[in-house]
Amino acid sequence: MSPKQQRGEETADRLLDAALQVYADSGEQGVTVSAITKASGVSLGSLYHHFGSIDGLMIALLQRWIGRLLGELAAAVERSRTARTGIRALVRVYLTFIQEHPDASRLLHSSYADRLGMAQARQLRDAQEARLSPMAAWMRQHIESGEVAPLAVPLIEALVLGPVVATARRWLSGIDDVDLDEAARVLPERILRSLSP
Repeated sequence: MSPKQQRGEETADRLLDAALQVYADSGEQGVTVSAITKASGVSLGSLYHHFGSIDGLMIALLQRWIGRLLGELAAAVERSRTARTGIRALVRVYLTFIQEHPDASRLLHSSYADRLGMAQARQLRDAQEARLSPMAAWMRQHIESGEVAPLAVPLIEALVLGPVVATARRWLSGIDDVDLDEAARVLPERILRSLSP
C-alpha cells in the first residue's frame, strides 16, 4: 500500500470513528457534517471525497459494524457441529457483542439504521454477502440433516435472530428488566423449538 493510500485509509477511519462517537454522544440529530468534521479533525472535502455524503459515511459505518457482528456470528456457527450448539453460540456471541460494543450496537439497532438500511437494503446485503453465505450454508447443512425444518433461509434467519434482536434492542434502550445471561440460557432452546422439523 502506498503512503497516499495509507493516509486515505487513516482519514476514512478517523471519520468513521468520529461519526460513531458523535452518534453515541448526540444521537441521530447530532450527526451533522460540522459535528463530524470537528470531532475528526478532517476537512469537509475529505468527508465528501471518501464517502460522498453524510449518509454515505453513515452507511459505511453501518457496514463496518454489521461486518464485524456477522463475522463473529459466522465464526461461532462454523465451529459448531450441531444446530443446537450453533444456535447457542450465535445467541451468546450476539449478546456478548452488544455488551462489548454498546455504542455501535445502539446504532445498528436504531430506527436511524433501519431507515438507512431500508433505503440501501440491496447495497448493504451485497456488501455483507461473503459473511452471510457461510451462515446460510451452515443452516442448509442442518436442514438437509433433518435437524432443522425445511424452511426458506430468510424465514430461518427471522426465527433465529428475531428474538435475539428484540432482546438486544430492549437491553440497549436502557430498560433494566432484561438479564442477558438469562436470555443466553433461555433463548437457544426456544429458538430451536421454532426450527424443529
